[in-house]
Amino acid sequence: MRLQRTIKQEVSFAGIGLHTGAHVSVKLKPASRDSGIIFHRIDKNVMIRAHVGEVSDTAFATSLGHNGARIKTVEHFLAAASGLGIDNLIIELDGPEIPILDGSSTGLIDIILRGGIAKQGKRRSYLRITKPIFFEDGHSEIAAFPHNGRRLTYRIYFNHHLLGEQKLTLELNEETFAREVAPARTFGFVKDVEYLRANGLAKGGSLDNAVILGDDGVLNKSGLRFKDEFVRHKMLDFIGDISLIGFPIYGHLVASKAGHSTNIKFVKNLLSAADCWEIVSDTDIEYARVNALAYS
Repeated sequence: MRLQRTIKQEVSFAGIGLHTGAHVSVKLKPASRDSGIIFHRIDKNVMIRAHVGEVSDTAFATSLGHNGARIKTVEHFLAAASGLGIDNLIIELDGPEIPILDGSSTGLIDIILRGGIAKQGKRRSYLRITKPIFFEDGHSEIAAFPHNGRRLTYRIYFNHHLLGEQKLTLELNEETFAREVAPARTFGFVKDVEYLRANGLAKGGSLDNAVILGDDGVLNKSGLRFKDEFVRHKMLDFIGDISLIGFPIYGHLVASKAGHSTNIKFVKNLLSAADCWEIVSDTDIEYARVNALAYS
């Protein structure tokens, strides 16, 4: 039986925001069952739920907002929480952006685990895909299919000799997320840096927290963590964005050339298509899995 989870004790960290460049201190605190993930801008005294209804911006990162307060670049933290199966958590911060750390979710996983994982006395519910659903947004596509598990397929294509097309499929669980997805860092192109900074973004970006590509290849002396690190990071972003639906998704999600804007549009589209999914407990899922194995 999969019970809801929070952390055992308060834990803190600090760092700079990728886009704002602001130094922000963060405290993670246990939350009661059925609370969900809640951000608390203590400098504004505003609570912001980690829910698609609170998304305020999707330009180069996912931002949440409420009552005039915003929090930028929440996707890496939400991916870490989702990847570890954390359901209820309070995130206190004294600034406008979650620290980028090294541009991946590995450090965030370590911080959460430092607080310890506490099981709570209530079962976790899932959103199970019961009928295929397709969503197109320009050149981007996302689909969801019934599947006996949690599977993600992601495809990217960039007109760059080092990237081109990359595609990966993973069965998602805590181990595969931590090993195959979490270490992948955010990335960008030298040619885009000036544009981003002229528009008030990437003020905290550096080779310490992002993979930067020039015409001749990766500028980071450390190189890549995976040959296909780029598609893995897009999967990381997707997992964080999709968690804003409020439930883990039980099904096969397939995304092609999607970004934050398309991810959020898909979540809203999926929620409105109530004939394509149902909310179930982990007991229902285990029963269906055993039956599927018995008749396979």
